[in-house]
Amino acid sequence: MAFPPSKASSFLHFHAINIRPLILSISILLALITILEALEVGGKEIGGNGIFKEILRDEAVLRLQQLGKVSDREGYLERTFLSPASLRAADLIISWMHDAGLKTWVDQMGNIHGRTESITASPMALLIGSHMDTVVDAGMYDGTLGIICAISAVKALKMSGKLEKLQRPIEVIAFSDEEGIRFQSTFLGSAAIAGILPTSILQVSDKSGFTLQDVLKENSVEATDEILSQVRYNSESVWGYIEVHIEQGPVLETLNYPLGVVKGIAGQTRLKVTVSGTQGHAGTVPMLLRQDPMVASADLIVTLESLCKNPDKYLTHLHKESFAGLVCTVGELFCWPSASNVIPGQVNFTVDIRAMDDKAKEAIVSEFSKQISEKCDGRLVNCAVEQKHSAEATHCDKELSSELKHAADSSIRELSSDVLGDMPVLMSGAGHDAMAMAKLTKIGMLFVRCRGGISHSPDEFVMEDDVWAAGLALVRFLEQHVDKE
Repeated sequence: MAFPPSKASSFLHFHAINIRPLILSISILLALITILEALEVGGKEIGGNGIFKEILRDEAVLRLQQLGKVSDREGYLERTFLSPASLRAADLIISWMHDAGLKTWVDQMGNIHGRTESITASPMALLIGSHMDTVVDAGMYDGTLGIICAISAVKALKMSGKLEKLQRPIEVIAFSDEEGIRFQSTFLGSAAIAGILPTSILQVSDKSGFTLQDVLKENSVEATDEILSQVRYNSESVWGYIEVHIEQGPVLETLNYPLGVVKGIAGQTRLKVTVSGTQGHAGTVPMLLRQDPMVASADLIVTLESLCKNPDKYLTHLHKESFAGLVCTVGELFCWPSASNVIPGQVNFTVDIRAMDDKAKEAIVSEFSKQISEKCDGRLVNCAVEQKHSAEATHCDKELSSELKHAADSSIRELSSDVLGDMPVLMSGAGHDAMAMAKLTKIGMLFVRCRGGISHSPDEFVMEDDVWAAGLALVRFLEQHVDKE
């Protein structure tokens, strides 16, 4: 149908008038869709719903998996102090710190720092950290979970616009060494920052004969007393230290609870025992004439087990309750010349003794040293005991722990309505960087549930939602230190 020009004009005018509301409605609808999409993205990326799923869970888990592949060995995870893999891991951690809005640097002991300043002139910073080194054939959560959760929490605050409103500086630290695998001395990174690392450690050698001083020099650090003093923090510049860590035990899983607050850390002593005998031919030296350090070592190891299983039978002057949490372990044993047809000439083995009560721990160390002397004399072998590490039991700050507990509890209930009961309060039988940092400032710790309580193993596992809960707990903790203006 054709319209005359006048009617066609009228038709177009009529429909233009009627189409305008439709166009306006469509425009408004499109704008609303755009806003809703933005809000949806916000809910995922910057916490529109306040729980930051993409940052605290998805991205954090991906980063844990990435670090879990950075190893010095093929087929299993091993990353020790200033090894090639630790340097590659450091590059990743630094890039993630930058992504979270942190200013970064690496100190002379290889610790990685990421810091954001506060809106106030407060000189006292809150430190959050854990370690990036691993044991041999490690899992991917021990240590690194605490680093990644801290970075993720800071990033969540940045995305929500709260980072610049903090009342005090926040500093995330990835410590270079906690496990002590390479130099058999734990807490190299955190002890240096806390100012308790002895300068004598610079001359300690690894299994390849390289001293700590040599390794630092390879990394362009002339290790001296002065250098160690530069790493040390002034206690007046630190407000407190908190650490997130996998539990490394079965309690939280048994209680069906994702997080727990730590009230203290067991004391620990590490010994190196050297047993020297007479090397000889396995077929020609009569049994009664042997001075066999291997048999003597076996006797000593069984004695240690008996002592630690039944300490009250050896140490009757102490109450049985004093030995709560007592555990003793021989983790390494080496013999020379290590040949099937040779009576060894020397055997070295390590001893790890831990207890909640320092007096009980020292009593065990003293009694075992006595047993070593008596049994070695009886077997006509020479024995020497060297203390490689000693740390007192550490107690967490009550106020800091209370804040952590409140933050963790609110986070868990935000994520799930199925959690019942009070949040568990635990003691830690494992050593942590928090033990060293307690010499510098007040400390608080948060444990995260791990499957089967397994740690120091490739079977180590933390559920993705528990990673999320831990990160969110840190966010809620930090929000308590945001200016409310």
